Amino acid sequence: MFCPRVPKKKGPVEPVDMNGELAQSVKKMISDDKVVIFSKTYCPYCTMAKEVFNKINFKYTAIELDKRDDGDQIQAILGEMTGATTVPRVFLDGECIGGGTDVKALHESGELSKKLNLA
Repeated sequence: MFCPRVPKKKGPVEPVDMNGELAQSVKKMISDDKVVIFSKTYCPYCTMAKEVFNKINFKYTAIELDKRDDGDQIQAILGEMTGATTVPRVFLDGECIGGGTDVKALHESGELSKKLNLA
């Protein structure tokens, strides 16, 4: 399953520069907070991931890609980093733990609480 996506823009696809300024900025966003969710406001799987953290009252940083001019480039960088180009991409302590269904499953199994040191 994946998030509905806005149709891709036609034209040449620019290669992702993982050493560039934007990629470094993405890496910094991920390292600056315990939980970072790269999201889109209209995506039900993104909402699912955020609701899990809201339910357990755990602070997270949401980066809403559809509200940023560089959202498509960030999503391409996340694809290079994680191997997945869908959102959400949820990071915990700098490690990608997956998307919305992954976060929900981790929560339901009790593993998320362990990873967050809440157990």
